[in-house]
Amino acid sequence: MTSPYSRRDLLKGTAAIAAAAAVGYAAPPHPAHAQAGRGARIDGLLKQAVDTKEVPGVVAMAATDKGVLYEGAFGLRALDGTAAMTPDTVFRIASMTKAIATVAAMQLVEQGKLSFEGPVPNIDPTLGSPTVLEGFDAAGAPKVRPAKGPITLRQLLTHTAGFSYDIWDPDTGRYIKATGMPGRATGKVASLRQPLVFDPGARWLYGINIEWTGRLIEATSGQTLEDYFRERIFGPLGMKDSGYVTSQEQRARQARLHTRQPDGSLAVQPLEPVPVKAEFWAAGGPLYSTARDYMVFLQMLLNGGSLNGTRILKPETVALMNQNHTGNIPCGVLKTAMPALSNDVNFFPGADIRWGLGYMMNLQSGPNGRSAGTFSWGGLFNTYYWLDPAKKVTGLIMTQILPFADAKAVKLYGQLEAGVYDAMKSA
Repeated sequence: MTSPYSRRDLLKGTAAIAAAAAVGYAAPPHPAHAQAGRGARIDGLLKQAVDTKEVPGVVAMAATDKGVLYEGAFGLRALDGTAAMTPDTVFRIASMTKAIATVAAMQLVEQGKLSFEGPVPNIDPTLGSPTVLEGFDAAGAPKVRPAKGPITLRQLLTHTAGFSYDIWDPDTGRYIKATGMPGRATGKVASLRQPLVFDPGARWLYGINIEWTGRLIEATSGQTLEDYFRERIFGPLGMKDSGYVTSQEQRARQARLHTRQPDGSLAVQPLEPVPVKAEFWAAGGPLYSTARDYMVFLQMLLNGGSLNGTRILKPETVALMNQNHTGNIPCGVLKTAMPALSNDVNFFPGADIRWGLGYMMNLQSGPNGRSAGTFSWGGLFNTYYWLDPAKKVTGLIMTQILPFADAKAVKLYGQLEAGVYDAMKSA
């Protein structure tokens, strides 16, 4: 496999690019890093993972405050097809949507339209008069009580408000079944009207907190999330392939989902139906995007809220996002209640993990090079990113596999991270 730097000299026309895409694409757009071989290690890691079918196809990128450091695409969009992964392949980014929604909410905080610390607006009894699930009676009916305090935006953005997901909380799943609540995929607001599983601020649990944040954004701005994101984030940053609904052309560039089988193989799944909005767009997960688009978003955060002369957030707002907002409350470890959708989650066993606004925070340096104070998270279909303000580097990796926290995908993510930090040392 040639290095991305030597290959870049060979790709002189669209025909050559198409031919190269059949085996993999990798090219660094930033000339300051265009020295032969610097990305060869990362190329090799990604290509090996594809060749051994650990992942069906993968796109990875990294950037510093100077510009893009690495970009590579290897493998296929679907194992039963011939279309190669490319840097503009469209992915379902799932919970990587949450960081975008957090930025939107903090824009409204900057404008004085949302309070960060005060009780959230009473746009729904679920937020304005929250209850806590205490268990179930002998007949299986849920028992709830009033919450001991109000919900704040800070708590929603740090998953300490008390909301949960049935993927990681079996009592929530039991409540949904007992009450006949509609599923979140229906797009009905009623699918969010569940009790808390603990009092606001008492502990951390990943849940529908950002979905409710999205409802607050819509109510406060008077716009749908789709319109708000497009006008206030995607449009200004030039994220042309990001949104809740894909065009026919974007759908043709979309990667297919693959499920990990018991023997470790991957089974390709049909392309999901075209998304249709019901009552609201969820802020917690349904966005489509590309590696290039999401990298622009991460670069904006890395640069303190602006990119290429376009300011999205004030520097002090980004600095606020990049703080420990959960104190001594441990975060980030999840026990699955639905193994088909997620494995157990514990990305850094034994480490102290906290939460910033919208993403996870490492209190110590990581094993693959990240600094203490690095922020990261991912999406259900095994897309991941990290943002290291101390070393001024950010990276991402995208594939489409279920269940979440797939061991092989997470391993490759770590290898990418280590390769990026090694490349920075020789820059």
